[in-house]
Amino acid sequence: MEAPIKLLTNPVMLRMFILFVGMAIACIMMFFTIRHMRRSLVEGSPALGNTPPELFSLHTYHAVIQQLKQQKHELISIQQVERRRAKTSENVSAAVLSNLSMGVMFFASNGLIRQANTAAKEILGYASPVGMNATEVFAHAIQISNSRVGLVDAIHASVRQPMPPICVEVEHVTPRGDIRILRVTVTPVLSVSGEPLGAACLIDDRTEVAQIRKEQELHGEMSAEMALELRNSLATISGYGRQLAVSRDPELARQLATDIASEASHLDHTIGGFLAGRKASSAKAGSSS
Repeated sequence: MEAPIKLLTNPVMLRMFILFVGMAIACIMMFFTIRHMRRSLVEGSPALGNTPPELFSLHTYHAVIQQLKQQKHELISIQQVERRRAKTSENVSAAVLSNLSMGVMFFASNGLIRQANTAAKEILGYASPVGMNATEVFAHAIQISNSRVGLVDAIHASVRQPMPPICVEVEHVTPRGDIRILRVTVTPVLSVSGEPLGAACLIDDRTEVAQIRKEQELHGEMSAEMALELRNSLATISGYGRQLAVSRDPELARQLATDIASEASHLDHTIGGFLAGRKASSAKAGSSS
């Protein structure tokens, strides 16, 4: 009697006995639970009421497999629809960018050009600037605006961190040697979470506008010179006329008349040359537009 009592009073044996009893109770409860669930399923399905348990398990397995296949097919269909939608959106974006008259470039987070539309290629003079960095593209660009940040530095900064858009005007030299006046607006591109993805550059070719402005300034200078020349000629003719009015000497009168005619001819020649230049400039501007 002492040996069994010692075994029952041993803490290790007592724990093992309690664990064994708990496992036995759990197995019995699991058995009755599974039996109850199977009976509920069989009673709930009239078609399977007389089905043996092994056939019922096989049928349930095939039903689950069929449902998984159907869900997989639906998932594949949704993925195909999303791919077509993304492809359509990409094609629309590409069409919009290609038809813009202004150049658009996108610099990725590594500082290299990932995308450039047709206008950007024509303006910058590169057949394909994709893969180039800002320093290579604008290697010979001279800044002509009063921006505190250079164009290349603005692109590098916008790629790395969020910042307000920066507008820089530069004189760009294409690989063929053509000089273009460009207004470039650099804007950071951010993700939904606010992280920088790169920078977009909007390029506006202002070469023709700058040329027209230069011609207008030149015509303004010519107009000032023309006004001064006209004033001097009129003053000279007026002086000759006053002398002619008071002169009694026929020889002096003929000389003054000759001087007046000569000054009038010079004035007519000056005005004619000025008007001819204006007409040529107007015709050039009309043909270029």
